[in-house]
Amino acid sequence: MASSTRRHGAARSAREGSRRRLPLRLLLPLLVLVALVAMLMLRGYVHSEILADHRVQPPAATDKVPQKILEGGPVIDVRGGRTESLSVPDHRLVLTFDDGPDPTWTPRVLDVLKKHDAHAVFFVTGTMASRYPDLVERMVDEGHEVGLHTFNHPDLSFQSKKRVDWELSQNQLAITGAAGVRTSLFRPPYSSFADAMDDKSWPVTEYIGSRGYITVVNNTDSEDWKKPGVDEIIRRATPHGGKGAIVLMHDSGGDRHQTVQALDRFLPDLKKKGYEFDNLTEALDVPSAMSPVTGAELWKGRAWVFLVQASEKLTDGLVVGLAVIGTLVIGRFVLMLLLSGVHARRVRRRRFRWGPAVTEPVTVLVPAYNEAKCIENTVRSLVASDHPVEVIVIDDGSSDGTARIVEGLGLPGVRVIRQLNAGKPSALNRGLANARYDIVVMMDGDTVFEPSTVRELVQPFGDPRVGAVAGNAKVGNKDSLIGAWQHIEYVMGFNLDRRMYDVLGCMPTIPGAVGAFRRSALEPIGGMSDDTLAEDTDVTMALHRAGWRVVYAENARAWTEAPESVGQLWSQRYRWSYGTMQAIWKHRRAVIEKGPSGRFGRVGLPFVSLFMVLAPLLAPLIDVFLLYGLVFGPTEKTIVAWLGVLAIQAVCAAYAFRLDREKLTPLISLPLQQIVYRQIMYVVLLQSWITALTGGRLRWQKLRRSGGVSAPPPGADGVPPQRRSGAGAMDGRPVG
Repeated sequence: MASSTRRHGAARSAREGSRRRLPLRLLLPLLVLVALVAMLMLRGYVHSEILADHRVQPPAATDKVPQKILEGGPVIDVRGGRTESLSVPDHRLVLTFDDGPDPTWTPRVLDVLKKHDAHAVFFVTGTMASRYPDLVERMVDEGHEVGLHTFNHPDLSFQSKKRVDWELSQNQLAITGAAGVRTSLFRPPYSSFADAMDDKSWPVTEYIGSRGYITVVNNTDSEDWKKPGVDEIIRRATPHGGKGAIVLMHDSGGDRHQTVQALDRFLPDLKKKGYEFDNLTEALDVPSAMSPVTGAELWKGRAWVFLVQASEKLTDGLVVGLAVIGTLVIGRFVLMLLLSGVHARRVRRRRFRWGPAVTEPVTVLVPAYNEAKCIENTVRSLVASDHPVEVIVIDDGSSDGTARIVEGLGLPGVRVIRQLNAGKPSALNRGLANARYDIVVMMDGDTVFEPSTVRELVQPFGDPRVGAVAGNAKVGNKDSLIGAWQHIEYVMGFNLDRRMYDVLGCMPTIPGAVGAFRRSALEPIGGMSDDTLAEDTDVTMALHRAGWRVVYAENARAWTEAPESVGQLWSQRYRWSYGTMQAIWKHRRAVIEKGPSGRFGRVGLPFVSLFMVLAPLLAPLIDVFLLYGLVFGPTEKTIVAWLGVLAIQAVCAAYAFRLDREKLTPLISLPLQQIVYRQIMYVVLLQSWITALTGGRLRWQKLRRSGGVSAPPPGADGVPPQRRSGAGAMDGRPVG
């Protein structure tokens, strides 16, 4: 018994462990996000945007500094308890360059040195060496010495010993990764002459000596960073009386063209006076300060440089992506504003007609799967239509009594067809086969129509070229925060888009909540296909390719129950976005075809791909760079840029609401929607991309409904429907 209990317990634990595992479709987006954040943090660190300290210590007393250091040479050696200083012999000059390598000026400095057969010492920072390792490698290959100049260039007198060790080790790691060497030369940031050593900097020099480094300051300072002119740089760099010197110059930190010009004159002029330009160890006649690195330390350095280079390339790619998304967003907004206005003016002209008035009866198909909470409102709204309709409810294997509810209503002109659960496309095709009329309206089982909806929806069929009509889907349950956000999305994103696509003649989707088709147009293309999860997008694209016009009827309003929880919203949008990708892929050959199919392929598919797939996928870059700018700066410019994008969106949203005759009150939540709601949509789309790339498949996902949307008040233009009252409206219990 005990053994059996243990086995059952182990099996239960295994099942629970299996349930606790994060699904791959969620794990991959999470890993992508973590990797992106890590790379951006690395980029911020390497660009001195993290841990940077720009404080500079003012001069202090010098009573604790040994006199022979203050009066000695620029090379300070306090290793192993020594306190020595060395000077460069007469007629020897050691050129030193700080703060590099710089991708613009360091190569020019190296070219001048090579031209005049001179060597120098480059005190490189870890940040620059990590970003431009090829230049450090070139320095070593051409016989120059490199030295440490810290990683982030802080004044070390402000730093703890732990931070000093970190600056040295990271600087050394960057040099090792770039050139495969380590160095014992060190120059403190903001250093000057030996006699400038004070009670604040001397303890740091002693500690650095205890770590095995020789501190190198200078005899002459060209002050080239001030850009005083070529002649003045040469004058300040030149020692007097033929003495030897360590000369301070810079190959980074700004425009160094004066430094390069001065160097090109300085080298030949002083060579004529008998000077030699050597490395520091050559001038002092001591062993080289650099030694090769092998083994694990070398690979560690190379891995560091590789990661830094990857973060740089990633950031460059993100900047390009940001430019692309900026262009797409602005371009889409401009097109929507212009073309939606064109559409509104066209269809609202007093004498505008699609053609002869459509008065003949139409068939309304209502595919229903477990819609017990919604179906009564849906069917009653159809029966109240001011246009003659035949209503067919196709019960797709419901287990909650949906079919019995409809039959129990006993409404005239309403039929119920039952079938085993086979999915929405199958249910619609079953309805098409049983429809009496050529014009067929399709709607969801959670949607309600206004009395005029069907009439307004079918009038475009007065034009014999029209094969399908998209109606105006509105959110009926917008009293919650998620509902309000979706209301903004429906009015601004979907309906404004449909106006634009109508004018362009490439509307990609007839919404499942409210759309109409000619049966004679559907039959040649095989009806509703189950090849994709977005059968509405799939069939719309097929109609375009068959040469039919697809238009938008703004007054054909339908009120639908939008998902009320994040989980339901996720499921719905995941299916939509993945289904759209499937439809684009299915109809990809239209790009190379001729006739109407080719026109849609070369106009419609690029628009859909750019605005409905690529733009939403890249849109997170706006928020990524917002966070990056807030953390690393420039904060003010970042905030202004983000507010500018928000202002553009607010203008478009207000315009869309005005076109739809909606109150502007919900737009109060637009900023919060951009911060929270959009992120959910980003992750959903990324998950859809991963599913598509990995070859995954999704099943039909049924959303739970509350049945809270009822028919709107008669004659209410743009007024949301009221909540249903009475027992059973919101109790969440299935009907048996």
